[in-house]
Amino acid sequence: MGELTDKIKGNTNEAIGEAKQQSGDAETRAEGRQQEAKGKAQQFEGEVKGKLGDDI
Repeated sequence: MGELTDKIKGNTNEAIGEAKQQSGDAETRAEGRQQEAKGKAQQFEGEVKGKLGDDI
């Protein structure tokens, strides 16, 4: 995946994760925290690719 794709997927996962954390169900909140963390990792990966090039 390219830099932009990673960043978009990261933003999407973060937003969904934040929304899940607002639910009243403990299991769904935990899933939300996990999904938000995944989104942050994808964002970071996109930033690294942007700095080093998409070929990594």
